[in-house]
Amino acid sequence: MLRVSFLQDPGQPPDPDIFYAGQGLLLTTNVYEGLLQYKRGVAKPEIVASLATSWTAAPDNKTFTFELRKGVTFHDGTPFTSAAVKASFDRRLAVNQGPAYMVAGIASVTTPDDYHVVIKLKEPDSAFLGYLASAYGPRMMSPTALKEHAGSDNAQTWLLTHDVGTGPYTITDAVVGSHYAMKAYDGYWGPKPYFTTVDIPVHADLSTQQVLFDKGDLAVIMHDLSQSAVQSYLKKTTVKTYPLPTMMSNFLFVNPTRAFLTTPANRVALLNAIDVDAIHKQAFTGRGTVASQAYPAHMLADGLAKQPFTHDPAALQALVGSLPADQKTITVGYDSASADHQLVANLLSAQLAPYGLTVKVQGFPTAELYGWTGDAKTAPDLLLYAGWPDAASPYTWLHIAADTGGGLNFLHCSTPEISSLLAAGLKTGDDATFGKAGEAAAATGCWRNLINQDDFMVAQPWLKGVEAAHIVSAPNSLYVADLSVG
Repeated sequence: MLRVSFLQDPGQPPDPDIFYAGQGLLLTTNVYEGLLQYKRGVAKPEIVASLATSWTAAPDNKTFTFELRKGVTFHDGTPFTSAAVKASFDRRLAVNQGPAYMVAGIASVTTPDDYHVVIKLKEPDSAFLGYLASAYGPRMMSPTALKEHAGSDNAQTWLLTHDVGTGPYTITDAVVGSHYAMKAYDGYWGPKPYFTTVDIPVHADLSTQQVLFDKGDLAVIMHDLSQSAVQSYLKKTTVKTYPLPTMMSNFLFVNPTRAFLTTPANRVALLNAIDVDAIHKQAFTGRGTVASQAYPAHMLADGLAKQPFTHDPAALQALVGSLPADQKTITVGYDSASADHQLVANLLSAQLAPYGLTVKVQGFPTAELYGWTGDAKTAPDLLLYAGWPDAASPYTWLHIAADTGGGLNFLHCSTPEISSLLAAGLKTGDDATFGKAGEAAAATGCWRNLINQDDFMVAQPWLKGVEAAHIVSAPNSLYVADLSVG
């Protein structure tokens, strides 16, 4: 048995056509599989085979052909064939929750035979293969089970207590708010997992997880350790620590409608006044690097999308000296669920105050942040946010963060240039085009990528395979089938 823990409750066995969060990836990535996946154990995202063994993309990025793996069965014992691809895509569209956008551009799915599929898109989409490999991408489900248990909601009710994937594990217990469990699927097509059962209690208090880990009752803590805990574990020789690569970044969003921040020059002056090296040293030593690019790490080659910021507070200090008193107070907001960002917000306050600003620090519930994408009237002047893209295509990050109407464009800043470059890059997949889009976003002064954050995990010394079981695109989780002891 492998015993790990959830810090936040997933709410139910995650339905991969609905689930769109961090907690629960441990279940979805071990229970379900897609046509493609991102390679485990590497920093640079690489799309590799999963239930599709080979694939081709037409030069126009509109037609994709897949050869499917033979000998695969679903957890209900039925065979995986091309019929499941169409049924799974159709179901995702019918459920029409957040991840549905990944298949919304499909014009047709044809199945020449049981083990070949041709997917045609309505428009060119260079990110499409990345969607299929994404941790939130379409997962293959048994057409038989979906039909038998469809009910009136496309089997959503049935999947509250069941799973219908092809992965190495199947869910055996789901007591919401308390406990989850998986067991190895005997009919799995790939190598058989070492751990035959996985016990996953919910311990919502991180200190409880640390006590249990220190006693040897948990094999690994996979995320959200505080900086003080990180430093403590780094000094211990009786445990193993792992700073693992991700596409997670800590961004600072600047509100272009507030106080003196209404011009790009003023916003850039503020961003240049921030000492990011000091923030890294005080909050992310051992589990991250100072970001130089506008995108999260591992998305574009070095030299592209460079951020123009340097630590020089002179412009901000001169600016603040000329401001009326009512524009010298700003609020730094952060997700109240993030201990990291509470610390960073306090560090920002301490850095900016000497230049004549009165800086307030305020936490906001996660749900309130997402509400600002519709109306940012109650949003703060500055907002700290940690996020990662659904897939490794640069489009998947900047489109949601900096495009007009983007789902993470909390403070409503964009330009026609950004939108035009993103649209062109989506068609061609050209990295240079995405690089220019990133530079255009940085030039607005509305965003600054502060820190590229690692997944910092601490594990018992007997747990083997942690690095090999980690997926750069799926933070806070591990592919359990790759783990063993030794």
